[in-house]
Amino acid sequence: MDPGVHASAGAPHVGAPAGAGPDLAALLQRSARGDRAAFAALYDATAARVHGLVLRVVRDPTQAEEVTQEVFLEIWRTASRFDPERGSAVSWLLTIGHRKAVDRVRSAEAASRRESTYHHRNQTVAHDTTADAAQASLEARRVRTALTQLTEVQREAIELAYFGGYTHTEVAALLDLPVGTAKTRIRDGLIRLRDTIGVGR
Repeated sequence: MDPGVHASAGAPHVGAPAGAGPDLAALLQRSARGDRAAFAALYDATAARVHGLVLRVVRDPTQAEEVTQEVFLEIWRTASRFDPERGSAVSWLLTIGHRKAVDRVRSAEAASRRESTYHHRNQTVAHDTTADAAQASLEARRVRTALTQLTEVQREAIELAYFGGYTHTEVAALLDLPVGTAKTRIRDGLIRLRDTIGVGR
């Protein structure tokens, strides 16, 4: 089976298994060796979950389907990079999904900015507005820098909760964790973010 054909045949399967299921790490490793049947099984088992995350970020069903297909194409191409010692297969898949979704949002925002550049260029911007924008940019940089200081498990939980818009319960389900563990990772990550940003001020 051609993985590209399989992964582009419409929306992801909503009925993909969410509980105990196939060994995703093994399927990724087999996919890395060119096993198309393993990739098809991986897609069937995880497409709904990846699609759900992407939809949360891009907030457009049509674009979410397109991005989901891009995600699985990337997974097929880069499956050999998965390292089970660095995290779970689900986490690796969702990280790619989140990155692709954010890229799509940023691309759309950039296109929108290009369309309005001419009008904005000919307007006088108040000093206070400029100062506010500069401050917001500075804060965003501080947050991005602080995120790199978190552990991988803290960062993935924070990104799902605050960039993906998931509740603690949903984060727990996405990462196959008890709700208490997900809450702990989010809480510890927020504490570390606060401390890091505070030090940087």
